Amino acid sequence: MNIMPNIKIVKKNIKNIILRVKPNGEVMLSVPNRTSDEYIAGILKEKELWIQTKLVIVAQKVELEKKDVQDKKFKFLGQHYPLKIMKSKVEGVKFTGEVLELYLKNPNSSKRKNELIERWYREQSLIYFDDILNKYKQIVKKEVNIVRIKRMKTKWGSCNPHKGYINLNLELITKPTICIEYVIFHELSHLIHPNHSKAFYDYMALYMSDHKERRKILNAP
Repeated sequence: MNIMPNIKIVKKNIKNIILRVKPNGEVMLSVPNRTSDEYIAGILKEKELWIQTKLVIVAQKVELEKKDVQDKKFKFLGQHYPLKIMKSKVEGVKFTGEVLELYLKNPNSSKRKNELIERWYREQSLIYFDDILNKYKQIVKKEVNIVRIKRMKTKWGSCNPHKGYINLNLELITKPTICIEYVIFHELSHLIHPNHSKAFYDYMALYMSDHKERRKILNAP
């Protein structure tokens, strides 16, 4: 296929000629100010095959990214849901209960897709985690000063019993509700029993008799 794309030619104060194909498929040729049109035409003719090869590579990459976006499934509260990607001037997320709809200016952008899902996860975490915290704070009856929701590499949660600080892993929002309850009650229980003593686990068992089973589900692949 012998089709040359629209090429942006820029004359500026440089010494060398620069030809590049951007990730969006735009071809840009930068040349010194006094470069003649005839010389430019000769360069483009010489580099025509190179340009077309680069454009094919860019197009293939875009298709792979698009397929990656469409094929990935979305996990929420222990369930997997399909993603539906739609082009829109106004970006946002809508969860129907069966499908997660993503509205993107650039439907092929995996990076933007992940950013929107991350933001939606945080919004949902504030709602679900807060409800569960309020439920189990009534049992523990201890003051919680700060609750942070963040990405954590090795822990589902942590507690500073002296300051009343609790950290919760954002990834918890992908787990079943019983697992979220387990982690939150686990951390709240540390406000009473700061370590993992027998007294700590006896206390958990008193109000959550199946806490061991919940932990297994939480850590299952």
